[in-house]
Amino acid sequence: MPTADLILKNANVLTIDARQPSAQLVAVKNGRIAFVGGNDALSEWQGAGTKVIDCAGKTVLPGFNDAHCHIFSLIRKLLSIDLSVPSIKSIEDIKAVIRKRAEKVAPGEWIAATDYNEFYLAEKRHPTRWELDEAAPENPVVLSHRSLHACVLNSKALEMAGIHIATPEPPGTFIGRRTEDGEPNGLLVEMLGYIREKVMPPLEGEELEKGVRLANEDYLSHGLTSLQDATYVNDLKRWRYHQYFKVEGMLRSRVYMMTGVESLPQFPKAHMGFGSGSNYLRLGAVKIVPSMVTGQLHPPREELVQQVLTAHRAGFQVAIHAVQEKLVDAIVGVYEEVQKQAPDFPVRRHRIEHCAECPPHLLERIKRLGLVIVTHPSFAYYSGDRYLAMVASTTIPYLYPTKALVESGLVIAGASDSPVVNSNPLMGIYGGATRQTSSGQKMSPEQAVKVEQVLPLYTRNAAYASHEEHVKGTLTAGKFADMVVLSDDPTRIPPEKIKDIRLEMTIIGGEVVWEG
Repeated sequence: MPTADLILKNANVLTIDARQPSAQLVAVKNGRIAFVGGNDALSEWQGAGTKVIDCAGKTVLPGFNDAHCHIFSLIRKLLSIDLSVPSIKSIEDIKAVIRKRAEKVAPGEWIAATDYNEFYLAEKRHPTRWELDEAAPENPVVLSHRSLHACVLNSKALEMAGIHIATPEPPGTFIGRRTEDGEPNGLLVEMLGYIREKVMPPLEGEELEKGVRLANEDYLSHGLTSLQDATYVNDLKRWRYHQYFKVEGMLRSRVYMMTGVESLPQFPKAHMGFGSGSNYLRLGAVKIVPSMVTGQLHPPREELVQQVLTAHRAGFQVAIHAVQEKLVDAIVGVYEEVQKQAPDFPVRRHRIEHCAECPPHLLERIKRLGLVIVTHPSFAYYSGDRYLAMVASTTIPYLYPTKALVESGLVIAGASDSPVVNSNPLMGIYGGATRQTSSGQKMSPEQAVKVEQVLPLYTRNAAYASHEEHVKGTLTAGKFADMVVLSDDPTRIPPEKIKDIRLEMTIIGGEVVWEG
């Protein structure tokens, strides 16, 4: 019998594999799990060169897998001014930090700030271009909303973007305007991707590398051994960046990179298809982000059906963004039409991203389609107070309905949507098990599930969502040796204590890449 490269012993191993739910020892050879069992097998696997880690009863789980995040947006966030609560309480606070940054940079240099949330501002509204002009009259300024679906630009930034009083809204977007004269007030909805990709200077060089290393530390410190980048502006250029990050060891987590529907033709020209790449970087689904900002579906239903069919017939999985009930309903209708035209529909495991408002009648239609749903249990904690204050009480029971989704029989994957909220999967497990908001309120507590039901969302089910369950998601012999070591067992402590669990260690391919 070959000796192991790494052994974790005296561990409380939760395998997330029903065939062998628990163990005490995990042996690793050549980056993969070679054995999972009892401590009595130690002598069989230990050799002179084996690294042995005594877990002293701590809990070992499969590495966490974030099924929907935005890597470059997190990089930008980590390089930008932080406007999140509790440090920012008002528009005056925003102006103060922007003014302070403007004093340190050259005129004309961009100032970027992220994570403002009008719900928590004293004024209960978005800032305006003119308020930002007061703080930084000589610099273009962009504030990214916490949701990443809106931003505010000052006058210089609007000018650079070519947005003025006569500018029409591009389809599926919204330009905020002053009531009395129609002058743009700086608020742009569903245009942040355009501003970042086409107007602002690109992230590159030392600044980009600094951001990647910061993001790497964030992901590893939360036990994220796999990331599914669901960014619709991803393209071949982004793929090349990720290849560089991997070669240079700057981003250690495995990446499943989705691409935007408009960028899809770039990959076949580069002789790449769905699943191309390596064990550390794979080409994933085609991401589509329809909009109903104007009340009408954009792109129109017929165009969406053709986009999905094109990707499907090219062998790609499709992941469609849908939040509000009306949009979820429309997207389910699109998939229903595609299913009629594509007999092999189930094999792609097409996805709905977010599926936030999902009443029972929609869930039944989704079940008939067999779609994968990617949901965000941590939103109950991070956004629950805002939902309870602003969402209709009749909608709350089926807003991110964890229990209804988990018990539907569908494969449900868990995700943070980072940097929209903190990337820590333990907060998703906490949110799914407690439905408790950050202020201590309960958001539809009847939708809480057992910890054992939510753990697979961030491990086994997330791997299934990216067609990778054969190599990750459970601690099973033959799979990648991606693991986390936790200070406590989330299944044995009160659910309210889960958010206090410490990550002790992150292991990727049998290598310890982070220690707390």
